[in-house]
Amino acid sequence: MIEFRNSETAKNLMRAFAGESQARNRYIIAAGIASQQKLPVVEQIFKFTADQEKEHATVFYNHLKELNGEVISIDGSYPVNNSSSIPELIKAAAHNEFEEYDTVYKAFAKTAKEEGFGQVSASFEMIAAIEKTHGERFNELAELMEKNILFASTEVESWMCLNCGHIHIGAKVPLFCPVCQHEQGYFIRLNKAPYTG
Repeated sequence: MIEFRNSETAKNLMRAFAGESQARNRYIIAAGIASQQKLPVVEQIFKFTADQEKEHATVFYNHLKELNGEVISIDGSYPVNNSSSIPELIKAAAHNEFEEYDTVYKAFAKTAKEEGFGQVSASFEMIAAIEKTHGERFNELAELMEKNILFASTEVESWMCLNCGHIHIGAKVPLFCPVCQHEQGYFIRLNKAPYTG
C-alpha cells in the first residue's frame, strides 16, 4: 500500500475539501441574491445545500488528520458562477453537482480504492450519491422557475408558508400569507417542505 502522505488520495481529499468549501460559499452568495429578489424559498434551498456541502468538506478534511501540520499542494479548477439571475445560478449549481457526482468523486473513489484507502473510497462514493440528489433538487427547482410554476400548479396542492407554517390549499399561492403577511416567496409545496408534521 502506498504511504498516505505521498498518495494521490491525500491530494484528492484536499481538492474535495477545497471544492466543497467553495461550493458552500457560492451557495451562500446565491442565497443572498435570492433573498434580495424576494425568493426566500430559493434562499432556503441554497442555504440547506450549503450546510450539507460544509459537512462534506468536514468529512474529507477529517480523513487528512494524520497529516496535521503539513501543507498539501494541489491543483484544481473550480467554476465561476457569478450572476444575479437566480435561474442561471440554479442551473449552474445543478451542473456542478452532477459533475461532482458523475466525474470527480467517482474518479477519486477509484483512486483511493486502488491505493488501498477503502474508507476514503467509501466516503467519496457516498458523498457522490448525495451530490446527485443535490443536482436533481436544483434541476427540479430550475424547471419550476422556467415554467413559471414555482408558486402555481395545474392542480390543487397544499403549500406551506416557511415563515409561519400556514398551509394553503389551492392551485396557486396567494401574493401574501393570510396569517403572517409574508410575500408568496415564502411558500413551498407541502411535499417539499422540510417540516410537514
